[in-house]
Amino acid sequence: MRSGLNNSPPKGTLKKIKMSDQTIDKQEFNITVYTENQIGLLNRIAIIFTRRKINIESLNTSPSEIERIHRFNIVINESEEVVRKLCRQIEKQVEVLKVYYHTNEDVIWQELALYKVSTDVIAEKVSVERLLRENGARVVVLRKDYTVFETTGHREETDNLISILQPYGLIEFVRSARVAIIKDSEGFNSKLREFERLEPGEDVIENEYLNQGEKVFSM
Repeated sequence: MRSGLNNSPPKGTLKKIKMSDQTIDKQEFNITVYTENQIGLLNRIAIIFTRRKINIESLNTSPSEIERIHRFNIVINESEEVVRKLCRQIEKQVEVLKVYYHTNEDVIWQELALYKVSTDVIAEKVSVERLLRENGARVVVLRKDYTVFETTGHREETDNLISILQPYGLIEFVRSARVAIIKDSEGFNSKLREFERLEPGEDVIENEYLNQGEKVFSM
């Protein structure tokens, strides 16, 4: 099995698709994109996936550790070869500074989930309160007609709480996109500073004719 990765993916994240005599291994990859914050960039990046008929499992954008630089976290289920080609295509965008890809074993990731349930049910069923506490959920809104709980964790953890609350009348559920931190990384900030040290920009030369337009262009 061709993988090129040291660690085996967790159960449920690796898929095999047989095409003629060749077997392609698919698993979840986290693509991290550092970009300038420009209008229209998200649409252009999404088109790169759409043209290749690749489904985006999760997409999150947020400010990064560097001022005025944003960070995209994109989760897809594909082979490493396809992911590598995608990253090269994304890096061709003018506003994109750098693109990385990692497996789930290479990152620390979490997803946030909200659950709305009937307050009457929670008040009557003590077991529900205990189950929520055991799953690390906390109350964010408490009203007479409903209560909203919040929990963070991996996909299987938030899914597990859905199955627990369904018998008690789960009214509404929503889950956020994935946020991820790369384990073995000093951060893009240090790489950017090192690049500036090795390839410093040219010094700005003061224009001697600046603010002297009348003298220079007078007839």
